[in-house]
Amino acid sequence: MYDIIAVIPCLNEEAYLEPLVKKLASDCNDLPIHIVIADGGSTDRTPHIAKELSQAYENVSYLHNPRKIQSVAINLAVETYGQEATYLIRLDAHAEYPDNFCQTLINEQQEMKADSVVVSMNTIGKSPFQEAVAAAQNSKMGNGGASHRLKETNGKWVDHGHHALMLIKSFRGIGGYDEKFSHNEDAELDFRLTKEGLKIWLTGKVDLTYFPRATASSLFRQYRNFGSGRAKMILKHNIRPKVRQMLPAAVAPAAVLAVFSPIFAAAFIPLGAWAFLCLAYGALLGFKSHKISIAASGIAAMIMHMAWSIGFWRAFLLIKTMKR
Repeated sequence: MYDIIAVIPCLNEEAYLEPLVKKLASDCNDLPIHIVIADGGSTDRTPHIAKELSQAYENVSYLHNPRKIQSVAINLAVETYGQEATYLIRLDAHAEYPDNFCQTLINEQQEMKADSVVVSMNTIGKSPFQEAVAAAQNSKMGNGGASHRLKETNGKWVDHGHHALMLIKSFRGIGGYDEKFSHNEDAELDFRLTKEGLKIWLTGKVDLTYFPRATASSLFRQYRNFGSGRAKMILKHNIRPKVRQMLPAAVAPAAVLAVFSPIFAAAFIPLGAWAFLCLAYGALLGFKSHKISIAASGIAAMIMHMAWSIGFWRAFLLIKTMKR
C-alpha cells in the first residue's frame, strides 16, 4: 500500500522524463510512494520511456491520459491509484528537483498542518533563448511579483503557489481540478481551497528548478493559454483580479490602438511605452549579468505579455458571447 502518490503529467518530454523518474525513485527509496507517469499522447519517445521505467521500478506506473491536459491527468491518477493514499505530490516533467524534495514537503505539511504545500520556482535556461526567457520569468517584468516566483526563505501562508503537495482528502473534498481548464487549473483550484477555509503554505525549505520553453512559438502558445485560463477563472468565479495579473491584459488593446497612429499619433504611445520599458528592463538585466542573452529578456517578456493578453481577450470575449 502506498501512502503517497506522485503524479508526473507529461507530453513530449523525452529529454526530461527518465532522469527525473530515476532521481525521484532513488531519492524516495525509503518512502511509501507510488510514481505515476500520466502521458497525454506524446508523439516522441516519452510513452516508450515511461513504459520502460514502469517495468524497471516496482513503484512506477504508466497511465495513458486520453484527454491530454494536466488537470485530467492528475484527477485520473488520483482516481486510479490514490484511493488509499494520504498525500498527492504533483511533479513537472520539465523541471529538476533537489534531494529530499518529497520528504521535505511531507515534513512541512505535518508541521504546519496545511492542506496544501506549494513551492517557489527558479527558472534556468540551457540555450541562449531559454536564458532570456528565464531572466524574464525570474524578474518582476515577467512574473509581476508573484510569491512563488520569488525566492522564499522563511515560508508563509499564501492564496496561491506552484503546486507540490496536497492532502488527498482536501483535493477530493473540493472536487479536484476543474477539467475544463487546460491551464491555470492550479490557480483555480487554489481559489476554491481558500474559499473553503483550507490553508496553503508556501515553504521556504525547498524549491524547484524549471526549464522554460525553448522556442518563441512554444513560449507564445504557453502564455496565450495562460491568459485564456485566467479569463476562464475570472468569469467562472466572478472575481476581481489583482492589478499585477491584469497589467499584461492591456498589451493587445494597446496594439490595436496603435493601428490608428497614422491618423492620431498619440495612439502609438501606450504600445511604444510598453515596448520601451520591456527592452530597457531587459538591457538592464543584461548589463548586470554581463550576458548578451539576458539582454534579450525584454523581447522574451514582450512575447509573454502579448501572448497572455491575446489569450485573455480571446477567451473572455468568446465566453461572454456564448453566454448571451
